[in-house]
Amino acid sequence: MEDHRTIIGVIGSGSLPFTELSVPLGIWLAEKGFDLINGGGQGVMAEVAKGFVQVENRKGRVIGIIPSLEHYTTSDQRAGYQPPPGYPNAFSDIVIRTHLPFVGPEGKETASRNHIIILSSDLIIALPGSAGTRTEIELAIEYGKPLIVISQDGEWDEFAQDAILVHNVQAAVEQLMEWMREE
Repeated sequence: MEDHRTIIGVIGSGSLPFTELSVPLGIWLAEKGFDLINGGGQGVMAEVAKGFVQVENRKGRVIGIIPSLEHYTTSDQRAGYQPPPGYPNAFSDIVIRTHLPFVGPEGKETASRNHIIILSSDLIIALPGSAGTRTEIELAIEYGKPLIVISQDGEWDEFAQDAILVHNVQAAVEQLMEWMREE
């Protein structure tokens, strides 16, 4: 039986890639043998996965947790299931399609895949984002998950009491390695 590999959840903007943060982080996570879990969409989700999959002979996998386009409540509606446009991105190795439509500011609702992403992660790294990322950060705090927040321009400074706050990928990597030593 295979040993458990650590699953790192990376959360951030679904529209803006923040390539200077996302790609180096994805490469580093893959080189260290972690698995990566995220929302399987565009922006940070795609860019971190893109960096991750470019590492040759990597051991880890990219797991994309995909929302549904709509709240399908009947069997006829379920027969027409679709993910939102742009989901899944081309870099997810394992695609988990859900029936959960809520995203963005509704990300803490029970019908949001954000709960799966957070609960399935051993540690969360938050990159810049907006309302959806904020709900994921809040869920990570509420569920008591280890959380490293990259607040490059102060956008997440309000979470400094509940998370490890850093300003770049190198500092995030250092904090992740410290967490690994303590585990």
